[in-house]
Amino acid sequence: MSAKKSLSPAEHVELLASRGLAIQDPADCESFLRAHNYYRFSGYARYFQRAPHYGDNQFKQGTSFDAIRNVYTGDAELRTVLAGALADAELVLRTHFTRVIADSYSPYGRYLQDDFYTEVGQGERTIDACMRDIERSKDRHIRRFLDNGDPLPVWSAVEAWSFGTLSKAIERADGGAVADAVASSMGVAKAGFAYRVRALVYLRNRCAHHSRLWNHSVLDAGPTPNNVRVKAKRVAGQFEPRSVLDVVASLDDIVTRAYGAVAAPAVLPMLVAQHGAGSLVMKGLAAPISPRDSNNHS
Repeated sequence: MSAKKSLSPAEHVELLASRGLAIQDPADCESFLRAHNYYRFSGYARYFQRAPHYGDNQFKQGTSFDAIRNVYTGDAELRTVLAGALADAELVLRTHFTRVIADSYSPYGRYLQDDFYTEVGQGERTIDACMRDIERSKDRHIRRFLDNGDPLPVWSAVEAWSFGTLSKAIERADGGAVADAVASSMGVAKAGFAYRVRALVYLRNRCAHHSRLWNHSVLDAGPTPNNVRVKAKRVAGQFEPRSVLDVVASLDDIVTRAYGAVAAPAVLPMLVAQHGAGSLVMKGLAAPISPRDSNNHS
């Protein structure tokens, strides 16, 4: 495979136009590409091309730069909104995990013992993840315990844990009993709860790294309860189990139940109000497909 030549933003505009993309304002397009990596933009553009997987990069007739940019921008705005909702979820999970550990076990010691966790697969042990996050913390509320050799209370430890570490601890602590207790404490269904939390971590990581959500199939999808899906589909229409909308519906349910009357507005209704259930943005979030599939069904 031959190496590709590096192109300037102006040359990329010419390339897009030569492939049939309607560009009403070339200067505006060039300005956009100066701020946004062309390769990143092309990840969205592929869904509007005839057969990029076969080397046919011509755009489908009538495709405009503005249409692709609208999808790109809508995806970015969704990541921003989700960042706040996912932060709310992470904080309330920390709170209820702490409460369960402190009340049912001990605020000291037990939660930092290796045999408290049931390991899954060959990855990093849960206790190693917990201790790694704690030991690298520079926060005074952590260091004052560690530097003095005093036992670290769980309410301090969780503030040092990443969302991923917290998710592992919830899922694996005391053979799943902690996950059930945290779910009950939050007023959320126990069934599949730990896997729903894992899906939130997956979504949070994609948002944190500014990764595409549109037409993305969630690899670490959780079992969103049927009643939650039914309620969400009344708002957003049909969506697939591995779609981003399925995780958003699960997120809305967890946050709303945990925070009650002080919960922030749910994400899914806001998304529908902004874009419309049948829009290109919503279709790509509800039923993710590959560029190959999009061309087979065009």
